[in-house]
Amino acid sequence: MEAVNHYFKGAYEESRKEFRHLLSLIQSKWPGAKLYTKFIGEEEDNTIDVLYAEADESNRQVLFMTSGEHGIEGYAGAAVIRLFVEEWIEDMDPSETGICLVHAINPWGMRNFRRVTENNVDLNRNYFLNPSAIPRDINSMYEKECHIFLPERPVESIEKEKTSLYESLSKGMMKEGYKGIKQAKGMGQFQFERGVYFGGKEEEPSVTYMKSWQETLLNRFDRIVHMDWHTALGPSNEVTMVMSKENKKHEEELMEWYGLNNIQVFSPEKVKGDSTNYFYELKKEKFPSKHLTSALFEFGTFGTSRQAELREFITIILENQLYWEGTKNHESREWIRGEFMNMFYPQDRNWKESVLMEARKAIQSVLRAEGILPR
Repeated sequence: MEAVNHYFKGAYEESRKEFRHLLSLIQSKWPGAKLYTKFIGEEEDNTIDVLYAEADESNRQVLFMTSGEHGIEGYAGAAVIRLFVEEWIEDMDPSETGICLVHAINPWGMRNFRRVTENNVDLNRNYFLNPSAIPRDINSMYEKECHIFLPERPVESIEKEKTSLYESLSKGMMKEGYKGIKQAKGMGQFQFERGVYFGGKEEEPSVTYMKSWQETLLNRFDRIVHMDWHTALGPSNEVTMVMSKENKKHEEELMEWYGLNNIQVFSPEKVKGDSTNYFYELKKEKFPSKHLTSALFEFGTFGTSRQAELREFITIILENQLYWEGTKNHESREWIRGEFMNMFYPQDRNWKESVLMEARKAIQSVLRAEGILPR
């Protein structure tokens, strides 16, 4: 357990402190490395922290690792970044390789063990080339079924709530089809400010700051390799690589190239405001000659069965309902909070050990294939 606790922390401040301490290790390889801190939101001490160093001789390539875009998921992301620094930076070539590591893109969410920002925004539905072009009514399926996704009353007994949601989701699937309900969830929505999967009505400060780093890296380096760490999606206790179609490679090609079993390619038409897709669009528009590999890496929790996806729906909806509407039922409150942790930051030792093991596989496979690490 001691080894697991070395990487996984129990509070935002502790995780941030450990991340900042990585600066000395990075400076042993890149003496000019610096820590950049950006205060985010209205609360006094919520920050995005960035460890950054350019290459010593020529900026041929850079490794860009990000964590905490979905708040609570940042605990696993920070663990993986620490693992990477302690086990692999010695193998990197600082003469032509830079490094950029990011802790807690959504610091409020990480501090409060939520996925969203204090404005209820899912940051991975908030990235658009033109911030004024954030859509409003694009997700018609969500609008049709908003009574499922946005219960406007306090949480009652947990068994009653689960039964009610199962019935509502089953009816919605009968009416709109299973794919329709999944589409309503996956696309994001931009109308209901208190609803789940809300992409915002304007650009979030965290997004503005991260866009500036994306542009900086594209401007200064010829090749950018981006690994963005997340939790929940995919087979339990396994890592899944998720990449935009803008990468121009099919899943089979990616599996062969990287040697990973779980790879998904998504369409920008079905997922709006994704950060990695925005990265590709920015590269295409302003830096067409540069090489970019940008992908999410998800550590699975509930699994991929139909039952697991229903469990995910119910957990997300009830956690949001609890936050906005509250409850007088102590059992319901504790169940929802516990289930939300099970989905995004399980305290199970086996899961944490699997994150470290699967992260090692992903890091070695991707960074060797991309030339960041020697083969």
